[in-house]
Amino acid sequence: MATRPLKPSEPAPLHDAAFSIEDVKKLVALVEKTDVTHVAWQRGGEKIVIRRGALGPVGVAPVLHAAPVAAPVVAALAPVAAPGQAAAAPAAKGEPKKDDKPGTLVNSPFVGTFYRAPSPESPPFVDVGAKVKKGQTLCIVEAMKLMNEIESEVDGTVAEILVPNATAVEFGEALFRIVPG
Repeated sequence: MATRPLKPSEPAPLHDAAFSIEDVKKLVALVEKTDVTHVAWQRGGEKIVIRRGALGPVGVAPVLHAAPVAAPVVAALAPVAAPGQAAAAPAAKGEPKKDDKPGTLVNSPFVGTFYRAPSPESPPFVDVGAKVKKGQTLCIVEAMKLMNEIESEVDGTVAEILVPNATAVEFGEALFRIVPG
């Protein structure tokens, strides 16, 4: 692949202006709309490089606005069956709980972090024993820096809160059990 410097249609600004997030979004959109696989742009003392496609080993590049957040690593160990015995399959973390308790399970619609309150200083949206209406906010699941309110799907009473506050949840993981009444 040949590399050629881009010639801007306007003269560069005379001051060292920092790249804004809007500038980065525009460059990403440019790369997505074309067959270009590599764009490098420099303004003042800052440089942005955007690459698309498979890459070889990558070095560490400085982050301009925010540090990346690592996804939590979850490991599960299965019990080992004794010879001649079949191992009972444990329920995976993301599966809804299968028990004989009455009520409706409210499951997480995506992977994220479960929060019982809108902020650390605020009281929780609901507690065990609270009466809830269909559409009432039960919690927040943060996914990719977006706060998503999870609402009750039924009228009833919160019988159980199945996840500790500020913990990672998986897609389909049971968060609450609500019983009618």
